[in-house]
Amino acid sequence: MALLEIVAYSYASAKAAAEGGADRIELCENTAEGGTTPSLGTIEAVRKIDGVKLHVMIRPRGGDFLYDKDEFSIMLRDIEVARKAGADGIVIGILKSDATVDIERCRQLVEAAGSMNVTFHRAFDWASRPLEALEAIVQTGCNRILTSGQKPNALAGAQRIAELVKASRGRLSIMAGGGVNESNVAEIIRLTGVTEVHGSLRGVQPTRMEIRPPDVSLGAPPDWPADAIPVADTARVRAVRNTLDKV
Repeated sequence: MALLEIVAYSYASAKAAAEGGADRIELCENTAEGGTTPSLGTIEAVRKIDGVKLHVMIRPRGGDFLYDKDEFSIMLRDIEVARKAGADGIVIGILKSDATVDIERCRQLVEAAGSMNVTFHRAFDWASRPLEALEAIVQTGCNRILTSGQKPNALAGAQRIAELVKASRGRLSIMAGGGVNESNVAEIIRLTGVTEVHGSLRGVQPTRMEIRPPDVSLGAPPDWPADAIPVADTARVRAVRNTLDKV
């Protein structure tokens, strides 16, 4: 039975994911930027949700994965905060300017994590020479790689993900993520051989505001109502959970 990780960008989303049967939450903020480090208050609230593991995104900003010394210091401090708040794991990824894995600094982050589990996130999908990147990540001490197989989604990247599973030889886990949903999760597992999958399975929680905002998006994605709240869809999470229980 494959493990189900849901990425959540709020407490409400994490709670909905847990109710749907998620095994683990990857907790982030800023969905439009692909996920950044959440607030301490959010980490502490999600930590109180029963029955799920909590992995905290350690990413000080959106954009690329090439960080300066000040940003790296922030990452180290955020790991300390996550550890003291009771997180089970962290999610990291640093590349060099030539799109190779920054082994030295990733290793420092892993060491700072102590007993926490460590995932190397989809910065991997920007890395040059993926099999070499895999070997580099093994050297850092990370426990898993989250990847879409360097394609727009995990189904399109299934062949590459299967290659990574084979090349990993059990030294770390390869987790398929990117467009994983209730209609394709069984096929992704069949094609890749992964034992962990990652998805957002988002829905939209409508606003309870009585007066709707004017035509000002305030940074909301163009395909979303500006006042809508993105949360995991409990029914969709449960559908994937039910499929995984049968695979």
